[in-house]
Amino acid sequence: MEKRHESDGLRFGYGTNGFANHRLDDALAVIADLGYEGVALTLDTDHLDPFAPELSRRVAAVADRLQRLGLGVVIETGARYLLDPWRKHSPTLLEEGRELRLDFLRRAVDIGADLGAEAVSFWAGVQPADVGDTTAWDRLVDGCAQTLEKAERKGVTLGFEPEPGMLVPDIAAWRRLHAALGAPAGFGITLDIGHCRCLEPDPVPDCVTAVAGHLVNVQIDDMRRGTHEHLEFGTGEIDFPPVLAALSAAGYTGLVAVELPRHSHAAPTVAAQSLEFLRAAQK
Repeated sequence: MEKRHESDGLRFGYGTNGFANHRLDDALAVIADLGYEGVALTLDTDHLDPFAPELSRRVAAVADRLQRLGLGVVIETGARYLLDPWRKHSPTLLEEGRELRLDFLRRAVDIGADLGAEAVSFWAGVQPADVGDTTAWDRLVDGCAQTLEKAERKGVTLGFEPEPGMLVPDIAAWRRLHAALGAPAGFGITLDIGHCRCLEPDPVPDCVTAVAGHLVNVQIDDMRRGTHEHLEFGTGEIDFPPVLAALSAAGYTGLVAVELPRHSHAAPTVAAQSLEFLRAAQK
Protein backbone atom coordinates (compact mmCIF):
# COMPACT_ATOMS: atom_id res chain seq x y z
CA MET A 1 0.00 0.00 0.00
CA GLU A 2 1.49 3.37 -1.02
CA LYS A 3 0.26 6.43 0.81
CA ARG A 4 1.09 9.74 2.42
CA HIS A 5 0.86 10.38 6.13
CA GLU A 6 -0.50 13.50 7.74
CA SER A 7 1.62 14.59 10.68
CA ASP A 8 -0.12 14.90 14.03
CA GLY A 9 2.42 15.98 16.63
CA LEU A 10 5.87 14.48 16.47
CA ARG A 11 6.93 12.66 13.30
CA PHE A 12 7.97 9.12 14.14
CA GLY A 13 10.30 7.13 11.92
CA TYR A 14 12.07 3.78 12.02
CA GLY A 15 15.67 2.89 11.30
CA THR A 16 16.44 0.48 8.46
CA ASN A 17 19.28 -0.98 10.53
CA GLY A 18 16.45 -2.64 12.44
CA PHE A 19 15.26 -4.23 9.16
CA ALA A 20 18.59 -5.76 8.14
CA ASN A 21 16.98 -9.00 6.94
CA HIS A 22 14.54 -7.22 4.64
CA ARG A 23 15.08 -5.93 1.13
CA LEU A 24 15.10 -2.15 1.28
CA ASP A 25 11.93 -1.81 -0.81
CA ASP A 26 10.15 -4.24 1.50
CA ALA A 27 11.44 -2.51 4.63
CA LEU A 28 10.22 0.88 3.40
CA ALA A 29 6.80 -0.57 2.56
CA VAL A 30 6.40 -2.18 5.99
CA ILE A 31 7.51 0.98 7.78
CA ALA A 32 5.04 3.08 5.79
CA ASP A 33 2.17 0.62 6.13
CA LEU A 34 2.60 0.58 9.91
CA GLY A 35 2.01 4.33 9.94
CA TYR A 36 5.51 5.76 10.35
CA GLU A 37 6.14 9.11 8.68
CA GLY A 38 9.82 8.64 7.93
CA VAL A 39 12.82 6.39 7.81
CA ALA A 40 16.37 6.62 9.10
CA LEU A 41 18.17 5.00 6.18
CA THR A 42 21.50 3.39 7.09
CA LEU A 43 23.56 3.05 3.93
CA ASP A 44 24.76 -0.53 4.03
CA THR A 45 25.70 -3.54 1.93
CA ASP A 46 22.09 -4.49 1.16
CA HIS A 47 20.47 -1.09 1.70
CA LEU A 48 21.54 1.38 -1.00
CA ASP A 49 25.22 0.43 -0.92
CA PRO A 50 27.02 3.64 -1.91
CA PHE A 51 29.92 1.68 -3.43
CA ALA A 52 27.89 -0.68 -5.64
CA PRO A 53 27.36 -0.10 -9.38
CA GLU A 54 24.62 2.08 -10.87
CA LEU A 55 24.32 4.24 -7.76
CA SER A 56 22.51 7.12 -9.45
CA ARG A 57 19.84 4.79 -10.83
CA ARG A 58 19.34 3.11 -7.47
CA VAL A 59 19.18 6.43 -5.62
CA ALA A 60 16.57 7.71 -8.07
CA ALA A 61 14.49 4.58 -7.51
CA VAL A 62 14.65 5.00 -3.73
CA ALA A 63 13.74 8.67 -4.04
CA ASP A 64 10.66 7.72 -6.06
CA ARG A 65 9.76 5.00 -3.56
CA LEU A 66 10.04 7.36 -0.60
CA GLN A 67 7.94 9.98 -2.36
CA ARG A 68 5.18 7.54 -3.23
CA LEU A 69 5.13 6.13 0.30
CA GLY A 70 5.08 9.58 1.84
CA LEU A 71 8.20 8.95 3.92
CA GLY A 72 10.66 11.58 5.06
CA VAL A 73 14.27 10.44 5.31
CA VAL A 74 17.49 11.01 7.20
CA ILE A 75 20.72 9.31 6.16
CA GLU A 76 22.62 7.30 8.77
CA THR A 77 26.23 6.20 8.28
CA GLY A 78 26.73 3.67 11.08
CA ALA A 79 26.95 0.53 8.96
CA ARG A 80 29.13 -2.01 10.75
CA TYR A 81 31.15 -3.73 8.00
CA LEU A 82 30.52 -1.67 4.88
CA LEU A 83 34.07 -0.27 4.75
CA ASP A 84 36.06 -3.16 6.22
CA PRO A 85 34.80 -6.79 6.29
CA TRP A 86 37.05 -7.57 9.27
CA ARG A 87 36.73 -4.57 11.58
CA LYS A 88 33.42 -3.09 12.69
CA HIS A 89 32.99 0.63 11.92
CA SER A 90 36.53 0.92 10.54
CA PRO A 91 38.20 3.00 9.35
CA THR A 92 36.86 5.96 11.33
CA LEU A 93 37.85 9.60 10.95
CA LEU A 94 40.48 9.03 13.63
CA GLU A 95 42.40 6.17 12.00
CA GLU A 96 44.97 5.59 9.33
CA GLY A 97 43.05 4.93 6.16
CA ARG A 98 40.51 7.61 7.10
CA GLU A 99 40.23 8.66 3.44
CA LEU A 100 37.85 5.73 2.92
CA ARG A 101 35.59 7.09 5.68
CA LEU A 102 35.77 10.57 4.18
CA ASP A 103 34.85 9.16 0.77
CA PHE A 104 31.90 7.35 2.34
CA LEU A 105 30.70 10.54 4.02
CA ARG A 106 30.99 12.49 0.77
CA ARG A 107 28.91 9.82 -0.95
CA ALA A 108 26.38 9.96 1.91
CA VAL A 109 26.05 13.71 1.45
CA ASP A 110 25.48 13.28 -2.28
CA ILE A 111 22.84 10.62 -1.62
CA GLY A 112 21.24 12.80 1.03
CA ALA A 113 21.02 15.70 -1.41
CA ASP A 114 19.47 13.50 -4.11
CA LEU A 115 16.91 12.04 -1.69
CA GLY A 116 16.03 15.39 -0.12
CA ALA A 117 17.19 14.05 3.26
CA GLU A 118 16.47 16.15 6.32
CA ALA A 119 19.96 15.39 7.68
CA VAL A 120 23.01 13.21 7.16
CA SER A 121 24.16 11.77 10.46
CA PHE A 122 27.61 10.54 11.49
CA TRP A 123 29.88 10.12 14.54
CA ALA A 124 33.54 10.31 15.58
CA GLY A 125 34.62 6.74 16.14
CA VAL A 126 36.59 5.16 18.96
CA GLN A 127 40.06 6.61 19.57
CA PRO A 128 42.65 3.97 18.59
CA ALA A 129 45.10 3.00 21.31
CA ASP A 130 48.07 4.04 19.17
CA VAL A 131 46.69 7.49 18.31
CA GLY A 132 47.38 10.32 20.74
CA ASP A 133 44.73 12.72 22.02
CA THR A 134 45.89 15.70 19.96
CA THR A 135 46.19 13.71 16.75
CA ALA A 136 42.78 12.10 17.23
CA TRP A 137 41.10 15.43 17.87
CA ASP A 138 42.84 17.16 14.97
CA ARG A 139 41.84 14.34 12.61
CA LEU A 140 38.26 14.57 13.77
CA VAL A 141 38.01 18.33 13.35
CA ASP A 142 39.62 18.13 9.92
CA GLY A 143 37.33 15.30 8.81
CA CYS A 144 34.24 17.14 10.02
CA ALA A 145 35.40 20.34 8.29
CA GLN A 146 35.89 18.51 4.99
CA THR A 147 32.47 16.85 5.28
CA LEU A 148 30.85 20.14 6.23
CA GLU A 149 32.35 21.88 3.20
CA LYS A 150 30.85 19.22 0.96
CA ALA A 151 27.49 19.39 2.75
CA GLU A 152 27.31 23.17 2.47
CA ARG A 153 27.92 22.97 -1.28
CA LYS A 154 25.12 20.44 -1.63
CA GLY A 155 22.69 22.19 0.72
CA VAL A 156 22.67 19.27 3.17
CA THR A 157 22.39 19.56 6.97
CA LEU A 158 24.77 17.45 9.05
CA GLY A 159 23.79 15.86 12.35
CA PHE A 160 26.75 14.77 14.46
CA GLU A 161 25.92 12.08 17.00
CA PRO A 162 27.58 11.82 20.41
CA GLU A 163 28.14 8.09 20.91
CA PRO A 164 29.13 6.37 24.19
CA GLY A 165 32.69 5.07 24.04
CA MET A 166 33.68 7.28 21.11
CA LEU A 167 35.87 10.38 21.05
CA VAL A 168 32.73 12.53 21.20
CA PRO A 169 30.59 10.62 23.70
CA ASP A 170 28.26 13.31 25.03
CA ILE A 171 26.67 16.72 24.53
CA ALA A 172 29.55 18.57 26.18
CA ALA A 173 32.03 17.07 23.71
CA TRP A 174 29.70 17.89 20.82
CA ARG A 175 29.70 21.52 21.96
CA ARG A 176 33.50 21.52 21.95
CA LEU A 177 33.56 20.11 18.42
CA HIS A 178 30.92 22.56 17.22
CA ALA A 179 32.97 25.44 18.58
CA ALA A 180 36.19 24.11 17.03
CA LEU A 181 34.47 24.18 13.63
CA GLY A 182 33.41 27.80 14.12
CA ALA A 183 29.82 27.04 15.26
CA PRO A 184 28.45 26.52 11.73
CA ALA A 185 24.67 26.53 11.33
CA GLY A 186 24.74 23.43 9.14
CA PHE A 187 26.49 21.28 11.76
CA GLY A 188 23.71 20.19 14.09
CA ILE A 189 23.37 17.42 16.62
CA THR A 190 21.87 13.96 16.29
CA LEU A 191 20.52 13.14 19.74
CA ASP A 192 19.95 9.52 20.73
CA ILE A 193 17.48 9.58 23.61
CA GLY A 194 18.83 6.32 25.01
CA HIS A 195 22.35 7.72 25.14
CA CYS A 196 21.08 10.57 27.31
CA ARG A 197 19.95 8.08 29.93
CA CYS A 198 23.11 6.02 29.53
CA LEU A 199 25.66 8.70 30.36
CA GLU A 200 24.48 12.33 30.43
CA PRO A 201 24.48 13.95 33.91
CA ASP A 202 21.13 15.69 33.37
CA PRO A 203 17.64 14.18 33.14
CA VAL A 204 16.72 13.13 29.61
CA PRO A 205 14.12 15.90 29.00
CA ASP A 206 16.68 18.49 30.10
CA CYS A 207 19.14 17.10 27.53
CA VAL A 208 16.55 17.70 24.83
CA THR A 209 15.96 21.25 26.01
CA ALA A 210 19.68 21.98 26.24
CA VAL A 211 20.32 21.26 22.55
CA ALA A 212 16.96 22.34 21.15
CA GLY A 213 18.49 25.06 19.02
CA HIS A 214 20.86 22.62 17.31
CA LEU A 215 18.66 19.53 17.06
CA VAL A 216 18.41 18.17 13.51
CA ASN A 217 17.92 14.44 14.05
CA VAL A 218 16.55 12.32 16.90
CA GLN A 219 17.01 8.61 17.50
CA ILE A 220 14.82 7.04 20.15
CA ASP A 221 15.10 3.84 22.16
CA ASP A 222 15.05 2.75 25.79
CA MET A 223 18.25 2.32 27.81
CA ARG A 224 19.61 1.88 31.32
CA ARG A 225 22.08 4.04 33.18
CA GLY A 226 25.68 3.09 32.43
CA THR A 227 24.86 0.40 29.84
CA HIS A 228 25.00 1.17 26.13
CA GLU A 229 22.37 -1.28 24.95
CA HIS A 230 19.44 -0.22 22.76
CA LEU A 231 16.30 -1.66 24.33
CA GLU A 232 12.68 -1.91 23.31
CA PHE A 233 10.42 0.68 24.90
CA GLY A 234 9.32 -0.17 28.42
CA THR A 235 12.26 -2.48 29.11
CA GLY A 236 14.73 0.21 30.20
CA GLU A 237 14.62 3.15 32.58
CA ILE A 238 13.37 6.09 30.50
CA ASP A 239 10.08 7.83 31.25
CA PHE A 240 9.05 8.77 27.72
CA PRO A 241 6.07 11.16 28.05
CA PRO A 242 8.25 13.99 29.47
CA VAL A 243 10.86 13.35 26.76
CA LEU A 244 8.31 13.60 23.94
CA ALA A 245 6.80 16.66 25.61
CA ALA A 246 10.25 18.27 25.68
CA LEU A 247 10.71 17.59 21.96
CA SER A 248 7.33 19.15 21.22
CA ALA A 249 8.03 22.14 23.46
CA ALA A 250 11.35 22.65 21.67
CA GLY A 251 9.47 23.02 18.39
CA TYR A 252 11.35 20.09 16.90
CA THR A 253 9.87 19.13 13.53
CA GLY A 254 12.38 16.53 12.32
CA LEU A 255 12.10 12.78 12.48
CA VAL A 256 12.09 10.89 15.78
CA ALA A 257 13.33 7.54 14.52
CA VAL A 258 13.29 4.30 16.48
CA GLU A 259 16.85 2.94 16.78
CA LEU A 260 16.80 -0.81 17.47
CA PRO A 261 19.64 -2.24 15.35
CA ARG A 262 19.67 -5.65 17.04
CA HIS A 263 16.00 -6.44 16.52
CA SER A 264 15.90 -7.28 12.82
CA HIS A 265 14.87 -10.85 13.60
CA ALA A 266 11.43 -9.55 14.60
CA ALA A 267 11.39 -6.24 12.75
CA PRO A 268 7.70 -5.91 11.74
CA THR A 269 6.45 -6.89 15.20
CA VAL A 270 8.94 -4.69 17.06
CA ALA A 271 8.25 -1.76 14.75
CA ALA A 272 4.49 -2.08 15.24
CA GLN A 273 4.82 -2.28 19.02
CA SER A 274 7.24 0.65 19.07
CA LEU A 275 4.88 2.96 17.21
CA GLU A 276 1.97 1.96 19.44
CA PHE A 277 4.10 2.75 22.51
CA LEU A 278 5.25 6.14 21.20
CA ARG A 279 1.76 7.22 20.20
CA ALA A 280 0.45 6.32 23.66
CA ALA A 281 3.36 8.15 25.33
CA GLN A 282 2.62 11.28 23.30
CA LYS A 283 -0.98 11.59 24.51
